[in-house]
Amino acid sequence: MGFEIPDDLMVSVSGVRGRVGQGLTPEVVARFGAAFGCWLKERNDRPRVVLARDSRVSGPMYRLAVLAGLESVGCDVIDAGLVPTPTALFTIRHHHADGGIVVTASHNPVDWNALKFASAAGMFLDGGEAAAMRAWLDERPIRRAEWDALGRVEHDDRAVDRHLEAVLNIPWLDFDSLRRRRFRVVLDCVRGAGGVLLPRLLEALGCDVIGMDLEPDGRFPRAPEPVAENLAGLEAKVRETHADLGLATDPDADRLSLVSETGHAIGEDLTLALAADLVVRHRPGRVVTNLSTSRVVQDAVEAAGGKLDRSPVGEINVARTMQQVRAVIGGEGNGGVILPDVHLTRDSAVAAALVIQALLESGGTLSSLASRYGPYVIVKAKLPRGSAAVDALEDLAGRLAAPEVDRRDGLRLDWPDHRKWLHLRASGTEPIYRIIAEAPTAEQARELVEEARAALSAGREV
Repeated sequence: MGFEIPDDLMVSVSGVRGRVGQGLTPEVVARFGAAFGCWLKERNDRPRVVLARDSRVSGPMYRLAVLAGLESVGCDVIDAGLVPTPTALFTIRHHHADGGIVVTASHNPVDWNALKFASAAGMFLDGGEAAAMRAWLDERPIRRAEWDALGRVEHDDRAVDRHLEAVLNIPWLDFDSLRRRRFRVVLDCVRGAGGVLLPRLLEALGCDVIGMDLEPDGRFPRAPEPVAENLAGLEAKVRETHADLGLATDPDADRLSLVSETGHAIGEDLTLALAADLVVRHRPGRVVTNLSTSRVVQDAVEAAGGKLDRSPVGEINVARTMQQVRAVIGGEGNGGVILPDVHLTRDSAVAAALVIQALLESGGTLSSLASRYGPYVIVKAKLPRGSAAVDALEDLAGRLAAPEVDRRDGLRLDWPDHRKWLHLRASGTEPIYRIIAEAPTAEQARELVEEARAALSAGREV
């Protein structure tokens, strides 16, 4: 007790994030590791915990701090090393471990790092689990183990091999046809953890791989989030090499963005749309995505004969909803695809395999495949958290009078007949308020964003 979380840390259901050497220090990280271990010990006196990290330069330091925290409370650690986040979560289930910690700040800038906490199910903690774990930070005393009860460490050197094997067992992959077609693919792993998995996967699918920044040294050559404005280098490389497509991941390789053969990024939402279209055509059923994902996913799912359900933003929220409705596939519009056949977490390797199979089955180009949907334009904005007024949301909802209103995650207003929507919510990974609008034209989407921005900025500070 007596532990105070630094003000400049972001603590949410997504884990704990902060800037290296500022709020996120080794002492803080060790405390979170010990708290997680104590929470696991409520169910098992000798928990086994999978530990992994992405390629960030600060990763080895924080790995040691987490390791010390876990061992100090009597947890045995299975160290998977430098692997993609989906590989780490797959490894939890393989070992029947009690939980896992991944040292990764995902898409955040290079000066950030974070801890993500996972349960025995190989899924990130949900809201209730995260709250119960955090009680060990400031409400309950950390019980340190005696010298002869400290945790032990074992190393797992086959985590990537097993994950790759599981992805290659996806039932709809036509290896003979893929190897005959031999897609030329430019792969940009931003010097993140994807470099230890994605090249091997693409080669197994018969692709000619042209690598960009595959070395997992954490020195990101571009802004790490794989959004269109950060992919100019990949676009140029696709044009230069006359590739069939380009693939880009974030540093922990749970998200995948696409560049068409024309050398233009086609938006992260298309990743899930194309993957869902493929899966639903082979296995009709329900699909889940979050409230901030493009309507293009709904169009793709319904055209394939499926039904789309939506959840609050956050991977665990999508995964829990997928469990409830027994979805055949799900994910988020940021390029995160979740396929229950492999596991219930976002996985860029799964996304890559499904998109390449979808491209094969289409018989055409990626740009022609993407052109089947839309057109839609998404416009995004953000405000500092303190400038957004909670009561302004209801004023906005009343003024815009949308026929469909969803308050499960901030406020989402939907005009289905006009194919446009607006979503306003507090970010779980940054101290900001997100404003996202989509419409058939950029002008319509911008109008919705400006309406929201004006309403929030004029409201009372919270």
